[in-house]
Order: sequence, then C-alpha cells, then structure tokens
Amino acid sequence: MKKYAAELVGTFVLVFGGVGSAVLAGSHIGFAGVAFAFGLSLLAMAYAIGPISGCHINPAVTLGILIAKKIDVKDAILYMVAQVIGAIIAAALLLYVAQGIPDGYNPSVAGFGANGFGAHSPGGYSLGACFLAEVVLTGFLVITVLGSTDLTAPVGFAGIPIGLVLVLIHLVGIPITNTSVNPARSIGPAIFVGGWALQQLWLFIIAPFIGAALAALVYAFIRPPAPLLTVSKAERALPTEQLERAIDASR
Repeated sequence: MKKYAAELVGTFVLVFGGVGSAVLAGSHIGFAGVAFAFGLSLLAMAYAIGPISGCHINPAVTLGILIAKKIDVKDAILYMVAQVIGAIIAAALLLYVAQGIPDGYNPSVAGFGANGFGAHSPGGYSLGACFLAEVVLTGFLVITVLGSTDLTAPVGFAGIPIGLVLVLIHLVGIPITNTSVNPARSIGPAIFVGGWALQQLWLFIIAPFIGAALAALVYAFIRPPAPLLTVSKAERALPTEQLERAIDASR
C-alpha cells in the first residue's frame, strides 16, 4: 500500500510543481523555466520516493517497466491508478490557487497547462507532428529510466539523468504540445479545462504508451546480458550503506 501512496504523492508533486510553474509563473520564467521545474520535480522525487516505489510517477514509464519485466501486472495497474489520482488532486488544488487572483482564472480560456495539438498546440503543430513528438520524447524518458536503473549502471545516480532528460524533453516538447510524455500529467488538467482538452486527450494517452513500449523493446535489444533489478531497488542505498546508517542511528 505504501508504494502506491508514494506514487500518488510523487505524481502530485510533479503535476503541481511542473504544471504549476507554467500556470502561475510561466510568463516570468518562460519555457526553459517550466522545463527545469518538471525536471527538478522528478529528480527530487526520484530520491524522495524512489526507494519506496521506484518513482515511476507516470503511467507510460510504468508500462515500459512492465514490458521490461521489472514490475508485475497487478502493481503496474495500481501504480497507474495512483498516478492518475495524484495528478487530479494536484490539478484541483492548483486550480484553486490559480483562481485566487482578483480577476479570477478560467482554465477553459487560459488553458491551464493542458496538452493539445493543432489550434491548441503552442506552436500550431499538426496532429501527426504532435503524435510523433510524444512517441519519440516518451521514448527518451523510458530508455533513460531503464538504463540508469539497470544492474550495470552507477549506483546512486539514477535520479540525475532521469531528471535531466525530462528537462531536455520539455525544452523540445513545450512548443509542440506543452509536453505530456505522461498520461497522468495530461489527464489532471484536462478534466478541469474540459471541451477541447478532453477531446484531444486520447493522443496524450496513446502516444506516450506507444513510445514507452517501443523504448522498452529497444532497450531489451541493446541491453547486455545481466540479471534484472527493480527500479525501487536500483534507487535505494546499497545494503552496506543502509547498515552503516542504521549503526549510526542507533548510537
């Protein structure tokens, strides 16, 4: 139960921090600032909840990890449910904050950081361009997660490349779709925007899932033979380090 709660909390932080930076501070920090807000949110959660749940905080990442056989089907489904709930709660609280200004805030008019294509793409990109971008950029994220948490990867550093690649993804993707690569992140704001955001939501569920599946298959092909290691174990301190901490704490 704790690992599902951790996924809910982690996704809450990602959505409130990332989407919140766009909604509340976007005009001050620009695309680059928003990109770093998403990346730093993920980096922080990788170290905060990674040892508990693996810090997927993204249904597409969970799917990629499932295909890589590093999580079972039951946990994967419950992770995804927790992630979506966390995103919706974050969006609801963020909207309450956004509406606290004197003139109010209308998410349907302002966009509320929702993802879109065509007329609702920040740069006016077509459906096909947005779909391809989301597939490719999700692949960047999932292959980084799988590689940096592999048995052969350096210990204790997984959160850094994962957070940084999310910054890169947003630097590329914000002008195209506002960057999803995460169905939960898209679902949260879309519920409160309604209308066009809900009508276009399918792309930001299907494309990230396709990108995640392709990335998992690519990594399985290029990965050298080695035992599988779960993401949560990869993001924990080594047993010897844990023992040293326990001894220090007992003194």
